[in-house]
Amino acid sequence: MEQRHLGRTGLRVSRIGLGTLTWGRETDEHDAADLVKTFWEAGGNLVDTADVYGDGEAEYLLGRLMEGLVPRRDLVISTKAGGVPDPERRFDGSRGHLLSALDASLARLGTDYVDVWHLHAFDPHTPLEESLNALDLAVSSGRARYAGVANFCGWQLAKAGTWQLAAPSIRTRLASTQMEYSLLQRGVEREVLPAALDLGIGLLPSSPLGRGVLTAKYRGDAQPPGSRGASDHLAPFVEPYLDDTASRIVDALQTAADGLAVTPLQVALAWIRDRPGVVAPVIGPRNARQLTAALSVEALSLPDEICRALDDVSAPVHRYPDHDWSTL
Repeated sequence: MEQRHLGRTGLRVSRIGLGTLTWGRETDEHDAADLVKTFWEAGGNLVDTADVYGDGEAEYLLGRLMEGLVPRRDLVISTKAGGVPDPERRFDGSRGHLLSALDASLARLGTDYVDVWHLHAFDPHTPLEESLNALDLAVSSGRARYAGVANFCGWQLAKAGTWQLAAPSIRTRLASTQMEYSLLQRGVEREVLPAALDLGIGLLPSSPLGRGVLTAKYRGDAQPPGSRGASDHLAPFVEPYLDDTASRIVDALQTAADGLAVTPLQVALAWIRDRPGVVAPVIGPRNARQLTAALSVEALSLPDEICRALDDVSAPVHRYPDHDWSTL
């Protein structure tokens, strides 16, 4: 699998990442082992997790697999911290919480370091420089090799990235940002992506297949058994993308796939993989069969006319001040 640099750093990662959101819930240890082995054998190295996935079980499973299945040195492990099970405060970006969470992640993973450590979200109740200082301490202590953020809007990412660059000998530059990005969700193109490109921060799109909708398995009123849309736990996650707008985009995707003699999944993944600023879409297959289908996109490059057609049908509305005001 082709590799790319993560932002403006020397770290190289596979241009498709393996996500673990469902590990410890929908994905058991057997399926997780098949996923990691299949991914590794295909040349993939970026595995993304978080301390809250499966209430820590995802990290624990990944740690067990690194003990005897895949060499630690062959994987680029990315994890996140900051999420808390508190309905009154979903994220805790305090230095104390973040560093304690990192130590707990390392214990579950059974490793001395993670390759990339992300703040899971912006915490409005904690000074941003305090949260970012936790990243600096993690890197300077060797517990993390690189640092990033997730779910930061445009101004938050620009502020964080600029703050880190202001003292390059003291603070660690942000290597990456994780954001939801797909043909069904192009909101990052307004401000997040321009900020990331300007600051040299690599984008790791989450839910690049539109939470599964871009596989075209939900066309019409279909709710395939075993799918996330049919799951009590994940149905609310999928439901926002089962509207008329999504249906039009999926229809166009199916037309493109038919013309290229490939699947809608392959077209959607190739489109997002090759967008400007994207380093590696992070996919979340439930089993090795789904992963193999996704990894087959490695040999596919979309023709320019297909990209333009998909761009047009999925184009978000950008008006003032995002649009060039001089043309309005």
